[in-house]
Amino acid sequence: MLAQVPSTLGAFLAPLFRRPKRLQMAALCHRGSGADRKYLLITSRDTGRWIIPKGWPIRGLSANETALREAWEEAGVKNSTASEHPVGKYTYDKRRDGGFAVPVETLVYSVAVTDIANDFPESHQRTRTWVSAKDAANMVQEPDLKAIFLDQ
Repeated sequence: MLAQVPSTLGAFLAPLFRRPKRLQMAALCHRGSGADRKYLLITSRDTGRWIIPKGWPIRGLSANETALREAWEEAGVKNSTASEHPVGKYTYDKRRDGGFAVPVETLVYSVAVTDIANDFPESHQRTRTWVSAKDAANMVQEPDLKAIFLDQ
């Protein structure tokens, strides 16, 4: 009977460790064309690592509109257009208060940047840079996001 306790306990705890992924939307911001095309990376507020603008769904906005809103708030992208459909997706573990991680699937929308502001909601909390797709792939940490850049 004692030999069954771990498997019973394991079966009980397993769903806690296989929680469904949360969903975010992200903006793959770019300007220029061909060999001159550059991509916008920003720093995260907590660790300072290089990321693309992303966030949780916003009530009343479609997924690509949410990506555009995040591009404005986090990077100052304005008067631009996002693709109707995602150009890819990537997953990562979002660290939450208390130290536990939540799996997140992030839908990535292409954003052709036509205008960018120096004063935007998170301008004092983030650094931004324009880089080639190859450099962006080397700077981000998420393997699937690296692949998106390398496919550009």
